[in-house]
Amino acid sequence: MERYRTTARLLVMSTILSTSFSSALQSQSSSSQPDDSSFATLSHDASSLGLNSSQREELEQAIRKHEYKLAEQLLVDEANHDPNSIRAARLFETAGGVFFLDGQYLNSAIAWKKAEAIAPLDERSSFTLAMAYIKLGRQDWARQQMERLATAKPNNGLYAYWLARLDYDAHNYTSAIARLQTVVKLDAKMVRAYDLLGLCYDYLGQPDAAVKNYNLAIQLNRLQSKPSPWPHVDLAVSLMSIDQLGEAEENLHQALKYDPLLPQAYYQLGRVLEMQGRHKEAVQPLQQAAALDSSYAEPHYLLGRIYQKLGENGLAKSEVDRFKEIEKNQEKPATTGSNALPK
Repeated sequence: MERYRTTARLLVMSTILSTSFSSALQSQSSSSQPDDSSFATLSHDASSLGLNSSQREELEQAIRKHEYKLAEQLLVDEANHDPNSIRAARLFETAGGVFFLDGQYLNSAIAWKKAEAIAPLDERSSFTLAMAYIKLGRQDWARQQMERLATAKPNNGLYAYWLARLDYDAHNYTSAIARLQTVVKLDAKMVRAYDLLGLCYDYLGQPDAAVKNYNLAIQLNRLQSKPSPWPHVDLAVSLMSIDQLGEAEENLHQALKYDPLLPQAYYQLGRVLEMQGRHKEAVQPLQQAAALDSSYAEPHYLLGRIYQKLGENGLAKSEVDRFKEIEKNQEKPATTGSNALPK
């Protein structure tokens, strides 16, 4: 289950990298906030950046108010005064974190690589650079970055987890399982490791092992200060595949208690209601899923099928047309060669 939407920003990386950093800043369009914004924390305190008092106050206020463009411009302009200095490295590294928070993943990668060309990145920035590569759809670069971190810190379960995630995304489920078994030895309370184990076993056609790991994830999840809806969603999908529809429905309602704005939970709830023949009841959660995410195609397709069963042919056609429109808009353009940004 792919949870990271790629942004296809690296179509002509060689051209972008040949321009100045300021040019890249102007050309990069805004995208949505990252769904894992906790990964991006600023690597340097403002007091270590060599800013005067007014600049420091401006930077801190801009970040506090989420006015990231102001912070980005200030940091980049200051770095470009002496772009090869240690101070510039700190400024570029901090700018990388701000760009990431702003959803500007290409710019964040460029900033961090500029900083790294001067001085090694700190561990936090190195990790978030890998996250930026994932956001950009460059799992190959993310893997290189994560392998370096895992080699340096072999007892850090987080890095092993993300290598397993990359294996999972590449459909290497057996390799992912082997890594995850190491992860849970290092961190027996990592909820998402058990959840991902469940997904891997699901794809390998081992539902019993999948359900066992989802239930372990759910048990640990209840103890979190902010429980994730995903273990319940993933378990529900697995239960649907083995026709345990009532239990699947219960898990989806629990997921929505944890996150009442999760489109995937509404979509899966619509699915399970439709599978039980409760077509009219299925309409509302599917409409909710579509309303929460205008780029989510699947709810429209299922709505079209349900409306057809209900004899609402006009509505059915409208939903299928919307499904086709979204699918067309999401077709990835063919990519040309790309420069090796990470070195």
